[in-house]
Amino acid sequence: MAEVTVEIVGFAESECGPFPCDETRSCGLETCYPSNSLMDAIGALRDELLADYGERVEVKTTLLDEEMPDHIREIIEERHPPIPIILVNGRLTSIGRVSLDLIKEEIDYALEES
Repeated sequence: MAEVTVEIVGFAESECGPFPCDETRSCGLETCYPSNSLMDAIGALRDELLADYGERVEVKTTLLDEEMPDHIREIIEERHPPIPIILVNGRLTSIGRVSLDLIKEEIDYALEES
């Protein structure tokens, strides 16, 4: 069982963040460039995190296209976060985009806590 769960919440056709893909790849991901697609970015993130953390980290995708889970509804009603929403072990982060380095910081923090 994974020690840390990273949950990415958004819509199947949404973008991976508020900034368009460019040559700098400030998000730290390369294999999804230049799609700017949330689904491509999640796949690239999953591959990078698997390489860095192995089975210690699970990447979960929650799509809001058909249904909104109760735990996500509560977060949206209380906090109004930008999409994509990034949760680490159920805790809302302030990241607001699929960004390898920022998500790794949150994972490292969660691993230190456990």
